[in-house]
Amino acid sequence: MPCPHKFQCDLNLENLDFHPTELMIGTFSPSWPKGNRAEWFYGRTSNNYFWDVLPRMFDPETSLMKGTARHWKDFCKEKKVALTDMISCINDAEEGKHDTVLKGYVDLDIATRFHDFDFTDISGILCRYTSIKNVYLTRQAGIQLFDEQWDKIRLFAQSHLDRKVNFKMLLTPSKNARFHMDDYKETNPGDPKPLRNFIYQSWQKVWHH
Repeated sequence: MPCPHKFQCDLNLENLDFHPTELMIGTFSPSWPKGNRAEWFYGRTSNNYFWDVLPRMFDPETSLMKGTARHWKDFCKEKKVALTDMISCINDAEEGKHDTVLKGYVDLDIATRFHDFDFTDISGILCRYTSIKNVYLTRQAGIQLFDEQWDKIRLFAQSHLDRKVNFKMLLTPSKNARFHMDDYKETNPGDPKPLRNFIYQSWQKVWHH
């Protein structure tokens, strides 16, 4: 059976009761296998610093790593941040056969092991929500599947120059960011929480202030 996104009902922002100014785009969160205990987007907080780093973009002293989905949603409403993912469903996934691949949550595996996807209509989101000024992808370039989708999203800017929407790529907030932090370790040897602070500093450099 296909593997839909775990939070598919939220991907197109139908449940929003506010007008977002920021749109954060991820890749995919599978509805199966059962090991995905995320309560909402980026909810696997043991392996992902999103809910530490995003709040710190607004207040350096605020972290929601220990928050619940309710806390995260309230924060997003207060700060006018909307969340979505590129993939809404993997149609050629088979439960049982592909459990190991999907529970690894590795973008490269998703992009290379599967070939039939439904994608979220992010350009449609941008058309509906003219309040959005900044669009962020929470991964870097380097995987063709996601690079192509990002390029399609950025075409929106070329056809809507009057909107002046900013498009930026962010360093992944997952623990895979550790593979990029050698220089940070050398210059910050006493940092007790080097990975989360490295991601935070990386985001600060591209975040629209």
